Amino acid sequence: MANENYDAIVVGSGISGGWAAKELTEKGLTVLLLERGHNIEHVKDYVNAHKHPWEYPHRGGRTYAMEEAYPVLKRDYPLNEKNVAWWVDEKESPYTEVKRFDWYRGYHVGGRSLLWGRQSYRWSDFDFEANAREGVGVDWPIRYAEIAPWYDYVERHAGISGSIEGLPQLPDGQFQPAMPLNGGEELVAGRVRGLFDGRRRVIPGRVANLTQPLPGRAPCQYRNACSLGCPYGAYFSTQSSTLPAAMATGRLTLKPFSIATEILYDRGQQRATGVRVLDAVSEQTTEYTARVVFVCASTLNSTWLLMRSATDVWPEGLGSSSGELGHNLMDHHFRAGAEGFLVDEQLNGQYYYGNRPTGFYIPRYRNISGERREYLRGFGYQGSASRRNWQRAVRELGLGGAFKDRAAEPGEWQIGATAFGEILPRHDNQVTLDKARKDKWGLPVLAIDCETGENERLMREDMKNDMAELLEAAGVRSVTTYDRGYAMGMGIHEMGTARMGNDPRTSVLNRWNQVWDAPNVFVTDGSCMASSSCVNPSLTYMALTARAVDHAVGELSRRNL
Repeated sequence: MANENYDAIVVGSGISGGWAAKELTEKGLTVLLLERGHNIEHVKDYVNAHKHPWEYPHRGGRTYAMEEAYPVLKRDYPLNEKNVAWWVDEKESPYTEVKRFDWYRGYHVGGRSLLWGRQSYRWSDFDFEANAREGVGVDWPIRYAEIAPWYDYVERHAGISGSIEGLPQLPDGQFQPAMPLNGGEELVAGRVRGLFDGRRRVIPGRVANLTQPLPGRAPCQYRNACSLGCPYGAYFSTQSSTLPAAMATGRLTLKPFSIATEILYDRGQQRATGVRVLDAVSEQTTEYTARVVFVCASTLNSTWLLMRSATDVWPEGLGSSSGELGHNLMDHHFRAGAEGFLVDEQLNGQYYYGNRPTGFYIPRYRNISGERREYLRGFGYQGSASRRNWQRAVRELGLGGAFKDRAAEPGEWQIGATAFGEILPRHDNQVTLDKARKDKWGLPVLAIDCETGENERLMREDMKNDMAELLEAAGVRSVTTYDRGYAMGMGIHEMGTARMGNDPRTSVLNRWNQVWDAPNVFVTDGSCMASSSCVNPSLTYMALTARAVDHAVGELSRRNL
């Protein structure tokens, strides 16, 4: 009989789960890593990584059949034939939208670590202190100084390229050399540097793409084909980074097609004893035991699992004693900004090398250093400059030699950026179990009921107008603003629903990411977040996970778990 007892069980193999598996195994524990979806092996299973556009039946686009099969994914850019197999089958795994919520999921080994945008930024004390300062939600139980060493630790292993800027709202890290700005971006960055009292700064995007090699991983080849899997290991993913490290210990067991349906709970000991698992293929159930459980199934699936657990003790699930489990769902709102054309003699004849997998970043500058806008918190911008491609010539010329001549020349320089804004935690933005609706395996699905509020609406005006103001000040021509609309979930940065806090009466997790109701259960993915900041959250999940594992192993050695 296969081993059914481990020192630790990790649920989910994405960014957080991969880190948990690495850290637990390297600290000497035997670990079972559960993944509900199929396996994807590094390099071997990146079947489209080297394909050219003409090798796809539909040139990499989408078809009506794909849109019918993926009614949620089709709402935005992720749906295309290049990597559609890596997105969840929406008919097998539906959910209920009480209000619109775009939930983009990857159910496979590595999860969305194979699909993410790789933008990697530290939080600052502006973020960790905001809830307490403004009386929103609950106070974070940690501050930047406590997590800074763990940012250092995960950055060195993951490989983050970026520039040193000395900004208090965007702390510097352990960076590899940045991917430099191109000519158009550098021109705008230089002009902005002397404007706006120095508050607005255009810097290279900080990204989990290597510019220098790490053991077993080569530097980025500037292909910008990251979402197809990187055969060079140039960007951080579970497959390229944390899983090989965990496997190298000889203490990891990876089980794909394993749906965790319940955390087993001992009422007398007030501890978890293991996890009940449904085989996604055979539909047979197995119970695995462990001394500690790490829940890293991604924000909403982790909360779903907690809601399914210990219901004989707490009707709403493990971690529900505070009444906050499932509440305070957040994301980042975006798709508002500005764009225009760069017409400057300095750029004549300039081009750029390859397809850089990042662009520029403008760190948050609103509502810091004593400024007060009519909304709380702020936003940062992600954008790029480029030269227009051959498609610009289609309308003007259509066919013939003139068309070919024009298409062979790079077009005008263009530049633009979209803002990513913070969404406040609100109790009424929530998820619940829809017990009337089932998935392919007969399990209840989530009902999601959330929306943006007035704070976000007011912020979006600045998100548009500020970018236009910056571009015009930098000499960009024909500047236009846009707001292309946003629905919760579109940022693919869902957070909250099992927040950390200082008080078990108002939070689900303590300062070490332990469930108050079961201290040997740790939740370290996005569900733990008490606020959302305005920067991409994945680097913070990595740091919190490494920190939580260190605490868990220490508590195990002290026989406190």
